[in-house]
Amino acid sequence: MISIPSVAEAEKLIEEKLGGWFDVVISHIPNFIVAVVIAIVFSIIARFAGQLMKNLLRRSLDSKQIADLMASIFKVMVLCVGLFIALDFMGLKGTVTSLLAGAGIVGLAIGFAFQDMTENLIAGIAMGIRKPFKAGDVIETDDVFGSVHSINLRNTLIESFYGQLILVPNKVLFRNVLKNYTTLGVRRIEVPVGISYGDDIEKAKEVIVDKINEFDFVIRKDETAVYAEGFGDSSINLLVWFWIKYPGEPDFMTVRHKGVVAVKQALDAADISIPFPIRTLDFGIKGGEKLDAMISDKINQQSPKQQGGSNTGSNQSE
Repeated sequence: MISIPSVAEAEKLIEEKLGGWFDVVISHIPNFIVAVVIAIVFSIIARFAGQLMKNLLRRSLDSKQIADLMASIFKVMVLCVGLFIALDFMGLKGTVTSLLAGAGIVGLAIGFAFQDMTENLIAGIAMGIRKPFKAGDVIETDDVFGSVHSINLRNTLIESFYGQLILVPNKVLFRNVLKNYTTLGVRRIEVPVGISYGDDIEKAKEVIVDKINEFDFVIRKDETAVYAEGFGDSSINLLVWFWIKYPGEPDFMTVRHKGVVAVKQALDAADISIPFPIRTLDFGIKGGEKLDAMISDKINQQSPKQQGGSNTGSNQSE
């Protein structure tokens, strides 16, 4: 049978509990004050450290958004360290452990829920640190070829040479092969051309190199070269190489146009022909027969038939 305490006993029990709690609170006031001081100090440190980190990152990274994000993450990390130290100083180690476990679970859930967004974000931060390209660079990856307009946290805006703005996720640029045409500041132009089999390859090489090197925009003139690439159906195929500054003036399309015109002019001046596609039928190869002999035999075979037909017609007329 459960005994119900009297009012006096209940009052005494409550008084003892409140007294105990009060004693605990009084005994923890110094620790609480120190914990508050620690939290305030770390908040001040986090503010100055975050600002310092932001200034450093903005000078080293091209994207201000990435720099600000990383500075904010650093600031939050400093604040969390101060909070955990303050809680531990107050004797709340279990609370610290619970907070860390909860933060891990929440972070894992967010990572799965926003996997694509998180991947793009991490790729943007990684590219901001590695800096494979910057705004204004000409890059190519997959089917995208153009000039970098801006770099954001989750994507990169590229202006194609056809006048469109293309939004490319950062993970695409981070994962795939990326060509940067601006980093080295030079680019090689290739102009294919064919000459007839009856012309001299070395002479064609000499006149083309001399003509190309007359342009002021051609650099590394000693590396301007013409190579025989192979035997075509109706021509000896040559490949003309020369170097230009890139990006620069004149632009790539203008330079390539001038290069093609110069090759044509050089070959015309040297009386070297660029042949049209030609098909030659040779019946004189081994196992074959001369074309004129075939035609002559065909005519001889048809002649008796024609003569016989004309005689028959004359007999009928008689």
